[in-house]
Amino acid sequence: MRSPPSTATEAPVTSTPAPTPGLVRFNTLSDSAFLALLHEVCASEAWGRKLLAHRPYATAEGLFAAADTAMGELADTDLAEAMAGHPPIGRPKPGDPVSSREQRGMAGASGALRAEMLELNLAYQERFGHVFLICATGATGEEMRDALRERLTHTPERERAIARTELGKINRIRLAGLVAEGNHS
Repeated sequence: MRSPPSTATEAPVTSTPAPTPGLVRFNTLSDSAFLALLHEVCASEAWGRKLLAHRPYATAEGLFAAADTAMGELADTDLAEAMAGHPPIGRPKPGDPVSSREQRGMAGASGALRAEMLELNLAYQERFGHVFLICATGATGEEMRDALRERLTHTPERERAIARTELGKINRIRLAGLVAEGNHS
């Protein structure tokens, strides 16, 4: 048996997730407070201004996508500014819990590994003119050392592209922390 044709035209039910309280707070900060907060995430003023220009964000994923796009659009001078805001691996900023947490993999490193990282960091800075940048969250000291050794073999162009990608990963982790529900940083 055939069903009678439907006369009701129902719109499909779609729902977009409501922004988390952290994202709402992030969206409603004054421009100056927003930029100051973003500067803690990434030291590039151009990056922060690009994110400001696209506010408000409906979802954290929208924010992350805008952050990735902004990172990809940074000029080399802006990228250098962003990288300058990061301490060398193995030497987190004193008194900075974020820096210490991100570099937790070096916390229990042996004296020999710390000395090797210092030597490799100096060689890297000499070769490329900026700090070695890696998303260190969850990485061991040995993994960071191995990445540093390998990346010392890259061309400056390839290394700048990798550093840009790593900085994007770091920014996403930091942004996620800022917009997490209940975050009152």
